[in-house]
Amino acid sequence: MKLSKRVKSLEESITLVITAKAKEMKANGIDVISLSAGEPDFDTPKAIKDAAIYAMNHGGSKYTAVTGTPEVLKAIQTKLKKENNLEYKTNQILTNVGAKHSLFNITQALIDSGDEVIIPAPYWVTYPQIVLYAGGKPIILKTDESTNFKITPEQLKNAITPKTKLLMLNSPSNPTGAIYSKAELEAIGEILKGTNIMIASDEIYEKVNFTGKFVATASISQDLFKRTITINGLSKCGAMPGWRFGYMASANDDLIKACKALSSQSTSNICSITQAGAIPSLLGETDGDIEMMRLEYQKRRDWAVKAISEIDGLSVTNPPDGAFYLFINCKKVDPDSLRFCQRMLQEANVATVPGVGFGMDGYFRASYATDLDSIKKAVSRIADFVKNY
Repeated sequence: MKLSKRVKSLEESITLVITAKAKEMKANGIDVISLSAGEPDFDTPKAIKDAAIYAMNHGGSKYTAVTGTPEVLKAIQTKLKKENNLEYKTNQILTNVGAKHSLFNITQALIDSGDEVIIPAPYWVTYPQIVLYAGGKPIILKTDESTNFKITPEQLKNAITPKTKLLMLNSPSNPTGAIYSKAELEAIGEILKGTNIMIASDEIYEKVNFTGKFVATASISQDLFKRTITINGLSKCGAMPGWRFGYMASANDDLIKACKALSSQSTSNICSITQAGAIPSLLGETDGDIEMMRLEYQKRRDWAVKAISEIDGLSVTNPPDGAFYLFINCKKVDPDSLRFCQRMLQEANVATVPGVGFGMDGYFRASYATDLDSIKKAVSRIADFVKNY
């Protein structure tokens, strides 16, 4: 059997590989603390569970429209208007199997062979992979600590060519937690004026925000509204990772139609029970739960940033503004992040993700989406490991 060239070009997600390795070690009786997983440690809020159970008990297990039920599409529309000042029609919204599915469909719908996609680094590990799978060319824009890992308008301007089709933006960012401000988004919008470049704005960590200043890309201007594909879901902020609820919205009707066609021939509709469960959260019924989680993440962040900064050789120059990760500089200990993380897993039994997987070696990502006691224990192990490296 000969596999296709396109599927052979794909690499397995490094975050999932390391998480699986940590789980395997745990299953073998090894006391591993995992700071690798990108999922909340909190249980799904009761209002979501109750809505899903009600749907299961009242005939909600049938196929739905590919885009989603009228009720969930209306709930997404309401959420986007109320919280983000974005007015989409319900036929401009499409539910998907998590934000990853939205991004995959977008690149398949937009990218032809040779098209260029601008991706700021560090990036979420999936971005370059799905661009390559679509036949496109990832154009990686390296950032650094001086700009809090955010691209500058000048960088963007210099990267644009006649082949540029799409810009990937992730705010709050995985892995750095950086959030683009209104002024920064306005500057990006100015650079893109007069072009046909679309923006895939991944806003999945929107409510894990410690600044209170999150701004949706599409809300900045009418021009950005027309060119931005808003991508969101409830895996992170809603504590629904395994439910796989994501959605996208775009004023580009042709794009929505194309992505709908892709879903109709691949997944059909997403899980009907998941759609029913998502509605209370979209309508604000779990806002108290989300705020409780946000405050706890902030408490963990503050403790972890201080503790990591006290370890000689490690540093966190920019405490994250959002999401639930620390992107830790380990260059003084070992600039080879893969080797560093592999040794830390084997010798200290702490699982983290090497920065090389995010396009930036010399760093590693540690998730604080786990209880504070485990974080304290993990940091103690990391300190001992670094001291004896």
